Amino acid sequence: MKKEYWLIIIAYIIMQFSSFIGVPFISLMGEALGISQRKLQIYSVSIWLVISFAVTLVIVLFLLRKEMLHYNRNKPLAPVSNSILWAVGGVFLALFAQGIAARIESLLGIEMGSENTQQIIHLINTYPIVILVTSIIGPMLEEIVFRKIIFGSLHKRFNFLISALISSIIFALAHGEPEHILLYSAMGFTFAFLYVKTNRILVPMFAHVAMNTFVVLVQSIYKNDLERMIHDAEKIQGFIGGL
Repeated sequence: MKKEYWLIIIAYIIMQFSSFIGVPFISLMGEALGISQRKLQIYSVSIWLVISFAVTLVIVLFLLRKEMLHYNRNKPLAPVSNSILWAVGGVFLALFAQGIAARIESLLGIEMGSENTQQIIHLINTYPIVILVTSIIGPMLEEIVFRKIIFGSLHKRFNFLISALISSIIFALAHGEPEHILLYSAMGFTFAFLYVKTNRILVPMFAHVAMNTFVVLVQSIYKNDLERMIHDAEKIQGFIGGL
């Protein structure tokens, strides 16, 4: 594995644990500026989340600057038109895979819903700029780390199935919800497929960004509308059932 890849993985890991230092630091800075403790408790986590992810993305792009200019010509890129189709279609493919995985988890008795997602939605409702992390910066970093670097390195030695399986499990475990390993692995497997199909990391990156954005919009901005639609559907179903 290239030296730059190891540095990117190290930077990503440091970012994941940086909140133990960063959040208290933001709180101390806020106290020095006279910001109330109540506001600091609400905003310090969100502020550090945005800072740490943004800085890490800048570092990652800097380390990949040469590679972005000189791609590997031994692996031809898919035509732009095909890549656009795979990028757009990949959003629905990822949602479909996620839906199948969620159904299987339900049959296995695993409780629906993600604690991570709920925490993220709470942060977004408190500090809307966090949506930049959850919908754009986060997916970009994950595709570079888990698909381009981990999957890409494994795929040089193993076939697609083994490479996608290993990288997807690592991707799933990195989310800290082992009970939903099937759900996250299905997404990781889909994004790996999009990457190997086009040889363009921008394709799974677009699909990942679009999917996360869709989930955030549904569960935050349109949550009340969705609940009302479900409630109306249940009433209609009850009415029909009573006929």
